[in-house]
Amino acid sequence: MSSTSSGRPVHARDRDSEGRARNARPRDGLGRPLPYDADGVPRQPEGVVRTPEESLAEAQRLLDEGKPFHAHEVFEDAWKSGPEEERALWRGLAQLAVGLTHAARGNVTGGARLLRRGAGAAEAWASASGRQRPYGLDLPGVVTWARELAEDVERDAGPVDAGTRAPRLRGRGAP
Repeated sequence: MSSTSSGRPVHARDRDSEGRARNARPRDGLGRPLPYDADGVPRQPEGVVRTPEESLAEAQRLLDEGKPFHAHEVFEDAWKSGPEEERALWRGLAQLAVGLTHAARGNVTGGARLLRRGAGAAEAWASASGRQRPYGLDLPGVVTWARELAEDVERDAGPVDAGTRAPRLRGRGAP
């Protein structure tokens, strides 16, 4: 049987207690897998139920730290645990965080596409719900940020600094 450089059998897969595949490899701040023996960024626990305000605060903290991949996981938890009528909002925010992740990794096409898709989803949710600032979230500002970043990414055709280019979820000057 062959093994990886970390000594793990090639056919071995990381599984949780219920047998579901879970990648236990450490990851960097942009969610890229690192070798098993590397020090990575602590991962966000999955399935955490937070209030919408807690989700926005935690996601903003991670975005400010240049960890949009990890912020996406916070939005994904909100999308999966929140009320059905808000799932499109949280899914759109998750897409925005993944778009920033791809843009920071230098994936111009994927980053721009996901930023625009997330912006469209958030904008459509706001229009359908009549809510422009749910939980203090500045949706018009976030949508504008995403579209402008998508244009910048395509024009400059290189990676962006995720922390520097992170959105202000509650608007400029807001925590």
